[in-house]
Amino acid sequence: MKKTVKDIDLKGKKVIVRCDFNVPLKEGVITDDTRITAAMPTIEYMVAEGAAVILMSHLGRPEGEANPKYTLKPVADRLSELLGKEVIFAQSDVVVDDEVKAKAAALGGGEVMLLENVRFRKEETKNGAEFAKELASLADIFVNDAFGTAHRAHSSTAGVADYLPAVSGFLIEKEVKFLGSAVEDPKRPFVAIMGGAKVGDKISVIENLLKKVDTLIIGGGMAYTFYKSMGLEIGTSILDADSIELATELLKKAEAQGVNMIIPVDVVCAKEFRNETETLVCSREEMPADMMGMDIGPKTVELYKAEIAKAATIVWNGPMGVFEMENFAKGTLAVAEALAESNAITVIGGGDSAAAVEQFGLGDKMTHISTGGGASLEFLEGKVLPGIAVIQDK
Repeated sequence: MKKTVKDIDLKGKKVIVRCDFNVPLKEGVITDDTRITAAMPTIEYMVAEGAAVILMSHLGRPEGEANPKYTLKPVADRLSELLGKEVIFAQSDVVVDDEVKAKAAALGGGEVMLLENVRFRKEETKNGAEFAKELASLADIFVNDAFGTAHRAHSSTAGVADYLPAVSGFLIEKEVKFLGSAVEDPKRPFVAIMGGAKVGDKISVIENLLKKVDTLIIGGGMAYTFYKSMGLEIGTSILDADSIELATELLKKAEAQGVNMIIPVDVVCAKEFRNETETLVCSREEMPADMMGMDIGPKTVELYKAEIAKAATIVWNGPMGVFEMENFAKGTLAVAEALAESNAITVIGGGDSAAAVEQFGLGDKMTHISTGGGASLEFLEGKVLPGIAVIQDK
């Protein structure tokens, strides 16, 4: 178990907090503040406990240079609205300078300030010790609450912990609790649903899950690489050609380990990669050579729903088809609805599956939706995440 903000005395302490405020912006306006609201419970708790709170985050990819396009000023404004009090924005092209240090030194209990985008410094992504020291010099305690970047060993996610005692915020605590218990101590039957385009991207995750799950459901673009490994026609469907042999090996491993691995039995095919195009539903043995698979078919939907209904723990990462197009969203929607109706512990592993669940308005029906796509994948692989490893144990 890792220490959290509740395990330390915060009163009168200066606390530097790594958040994930990497929000989408359009012409300087935040279009989705989910990541900001996700950090609020930790921020509000620290304010109530009388800590002086210094927030930091990255935004976009400014490539180690100050770029006004990626300033965190809109985030400071939104935080001020949510907290109902001013969040001081410590603007500096170098993130930490004498003026920023003075603002941090003057910050009183219950007050909040936000540093400029940590990726304005090229040392950030290299976990540069000097930059980590500069950040640490502003505070007494380091709190990591940015699960979305916990798989990166950067100055602001891991390096700071070389110079300050480190604890987690509530968001990371929740992620570790749900992802960790789902994988390490699941209620059974344990079902994992893996979708998305490339088998290669998720090989390690699938291999790790095969040691733990009772059933592994495959969907999305990766299904066609499995079809190819089974000697089936895939037409013009997406193919991860480098992973055909790996797909064969995974099918053998599943059988050897007694895992029920289910590949789609039918497919919604399309002539072209667009919503308004000629479509056909066919079995996986009958895919036309001039069409591409775009979604799982109705028989597969029923098969997957039956498996989901039996499960006690479900982890889902990756859509079943091209859900961004309405005509090819039915499979992903059906899986999301089945999870919403399930009595199981349902954990959505970030990325596109999280986006799909939110798009369908089913987010509040899931036990946990991870805030980190890449981080949740690495967690499901069984990897140690640098941003979590640095947090003190209880």
